[in-house]
Amino acid sequence: MGLMLKNRGAVLILMLNIFLVFMGIGLIIPIMPKFMNSLGISGSTVGLLVATFSLTQFLFSPLAGRLADSYGRKRMIVIGMIVFAFSEVLFGLASAPVLLYISRMLGGISAAMIMPAVMAYVADITTQDERAAGMGYINAAITTGFIIGPGIGGYIAEFGIRVPFYAAGVAGLIAGCISLFVLRESLTIQKVSSESPASSDKESSFLTQLLHSYREPFFLSLIIVFVMSFGLANFETVFGLFVDHKFGFEPGDIAFIITFGSIAGAVVQATAFSWILNRFGEKNVISVCLLFAGIFILITLFVHQFWMIYAVTFIVFLAIDILRPAIGTQMSKLAADRQGYVAGLNSAYTSLGNIAGPILAGYLFDIDINYPYTLACIVLLLCFGLSLRAGKRMSVQPPERRSTTT
Repeated sequence: MGLMLKNRGAVLILMLNIFLVFMGIGLIIPIMPKFMNSLGISGSTVGLLVATFSLTQFLFSPLAGRLADSYGRKRMIVIGMIVFAFSEVLFGLASAPVLLYISRMLGGISAAMIMPAVMAYVADITTQDERAAGMGYINAAITTGFIIGPGIGGYIAEFGIRVPFYAAGVAGLIAGCISLFVLRESLTIQKVSSESPASSDKESSFLTQLLHSYREPFFLSLIIVFVMSFGLANFETVFGLFVDHKFGFEPGDIAFIITFGSIAGAVVQATAFSWILNRFGEKNVISVCLLFAGIFILITLFVHQFWMIYAVTFIVFLAIDILRPAIGTQMSKLAADRQGYVAGLNSAYTSLGNIAGPILAGYLFDIDINYPYTLACIVLLLCFGLSLRAGKRMSVQPPERRSTTT
């Protein structure tokens, strides 16, 4: 109740910031095919642009987290929003690939600055009982940004291919000003002095944890996370390019498919996801979603009717939207009393897949537009096999672990 009354305004401002960031990320998806044509950009460049964002965010996140502990959450949020606004405007102004790369790097840095600061801010202003609700509001803003971003990008693009980026830049600047003048700093002096050293020690050992993760009993699950994110990033990176080149889809068509699929996925997550997991179990849900995603990505190569393209891609996106939280739930149950440690490794392996997948997808697209989806199908079906193997391992766990698979 305290969250809803005392800190509701702060949470709403945080939701606005994080919503705009992820909306800006989604803007690029339906517009990129037109950018390819206007700037003469190849598929490999598109893949590298997507990977550049993910790589920069991955590398800068540990430092950004320490800065948020040392200099305050508000300062990092405001600076991050300004960097985000500049990156969006720069992308809109870009007339050469090098400026696009700089823009995406700045976008990755801004996301790395904003995300940990927002999460830390919510943790500062909520009690243990309110924490889940606070994080739920932030995740809802992220999901909504992803859903609305491609739709806004596709429809605003009718006024000019660069207009959506200028709009995102202005909105980011406005949100940054609101944060500067309205948002209060949540980090006290006592917390700065007590948390910074611990945070620094924790972050400094993260690379060691990553390198030694192969020793963990859940390493096979981490491999599934990497392979899954690799295959899905492979599919999503070239989706707009694929339907543009093969079927002549306009930005509005691409935006409709992505927006409609995302809304359906969000509805399923909000209404039926818990029932699906409780009824069938994480192992079965993950395996079935991987199988369906792989098969229907392959079917995409053979359909030609307009409504069939919508139907097939809708099923793929729905499987992806169920798969991601299912994997997260399974990893959380496997973590036991090491939630932060496993969540960090889960995020790291996801980021590595998001970096490698787009790069390879872009290069394959330049060779043959069907190759990225062929690879995505193979990778996801391979991941399906790994999930079956992991399920067999988990089914013979000691009695104290059985509760994690029910």
